[in-house]
Amino acid sequence: MPELTGQHWIGGRSSRASAPSFRAANPATGQALEPGYAEATPAEVDAAAQAAEAAVESYASLAPARRSAFLRAIGEAIAGLGDALLDRTEVETGLPRPRLASERGRTIGQLKLFADVVDEGSWVEARIDQALPDRQPLPRPDIRRMLVPLGPVAVFGASNFPLAFSVAGGDSASALAAGCPVVVKAHPAHPGTSELVARAILEAARATDMPEGVFSMVHGATPAVGQALVTHPLIQAVGFTGSLRAGRALCDAAQRRPQPIPVFAEMGSANPVFVLPRALAERGAAIAKGLAASVTLGSGQFCTNPGLTLVLRSPAADAFLERTAALLTAAPAGTMVHAGIKSSYDAALAEVEGLPGVGVLARSTSHGPHAGSEARPALLATEASVFTAQPRLGDEIYGPVTLAVRCDSKVQLLELARGLHGHLTATVHATPEDLVEFSELLAVLRRKVGRLIVNGYPTGVEVSHAMHHGGPYPATSDPRATSVGSAAIKRFARPICFQDAPAPALPEELRDANPRGIWRLVEGAPTRDPV
Repeated sequence: MPELTGQHWIGGRSSRASAPSFRAANPATGQALEPGYAEATPAEVDAAAQAAEAAVESYASLAPARRSAFLRAIGEAIAGLGDALLDRTEVETGLPRPRLASERGRTIGQLKLFADVVDEGSWVEARIDQALPDRQPLPRPDIRRMLVPLGPVAVFGASNFPLAFSVAGGDSASALAAGCPVVVKAHPAHPGTSELVARAILEAARATDMPEGVFSMVHGATPAVGQALVTHPLIQAVGFTGSLRAGRALCDAAQRRPQPIPVFAEMGSANPVFVLPRALAERGAAIAKGLAASVTLGSGQFCTNPGLTLVLRSPAADAFLERTAALLTAAPAGTMVHAGIKSSYDAALAEVEGLPGVGVLARSTSHGPHAGSEARPALLATEASVFTAQPRLGDEIYGPVTLAVRCDSKVQLLELARGLHGHLTATVHATPEDLVEFSELLAVLRRKVGRLIVNGYPTGVEVSHAMHHGGPYPATSDPRATSVGSAAIKRFARPICFQDAPAPALPEELRDANPRGIWRLVEGAPTRDPV
């Protein structure tokens, strides 16, 4: 394994102005891991932001092929870390090796996806309305519009995806693709993993001759470093994945700035699953099996974990819940990625279990060699009337648990659905006849979520052009934005309009000849033809 330094990486150079103050710990054993890492000082945060600002114009003006080459080089450098990266990530997170290998592949795949998007070029949404000098009563000027980079972006590494939602994850990849320099705040639970990936990015930046400040990374185990980044006047946008409490704190800090900036925060979701009557009768056992597998996937450490399961009261629903309970009772406990998540899971589970009208249908009896660090899967149950009266029951419990809610009628089910707050996903298990009878439910859910799944499960988010991974508050801070898929690039761009600008003053994407051959909206019609 490459020797870890415990340092920050600012504008291509290492830095550590203060003594180490925290270490990662093996979540299974609690053993502290070397080296120690220091809190970034205010001066180091400022230096990282200043380096990013210094790179803004040169990086944004690079030919798209240069930016795409950089993204591909990052993927190659991450692949080049080989087993050393997986070794460190495994010991820092407790996640199983096959999962980490898959996540590494997803991370590299995301970088390639955004490189392809940059090469193709139409993401800039070029629009051209040509001058109409003879129009009456007033002439129309020549007007041309496209998306351009926002500027330096702060990205927060996520605990549950140490690769795909972290240093070189989707937020960093999409910001770099848009032409924005990035400053990453590494997650303190996996600083060694973060350092290895940061050094791979810097290696790729040197190999492709990128501006020096295009990427920086700082460490911090307290909220102070993140707050300093978000409130730094040179940072123009933020990407965050984590808890509602932390995400809301960053959003509030960003809005209190003299110049407010957007924070694209994913902050948690209970992802309701509706199992409708005919589907229950036809394949209740199969749905129970799929639901239990989704609840326990990755020890429940997915933002799309199905934390709510809603059914209409019936003998088939009782059998479905009994089968789900049996599966979760037998499901193995799993190590959480760090001790804080494990303690939060235990505390939230105990809180909800203690609420009047909530029962425990299942609690896993299986555990591994590190029982103290493992989360035990569970199935809780309540009635719709209790759920409606207890707002806490609609909130996410982050871990391998789902709360079953029994409804007495279709009307009650619809009322409950209308009362839900925003979620990333909703799932409906239904037959064609169910979909007709409960069409009103689908209409309600379209207002509540960012992704509606039919006869599937919410865990497993495809990285693709059509994917939307977002949802109404509190699932995310901006339901119009996605953190997964190629549309994520648009979070870190803004429109600029050119009026009566001569060709030399126009970007290639807006010139008459269309030298890049991208799709453009010319006089309201999509075309790749020259004007």
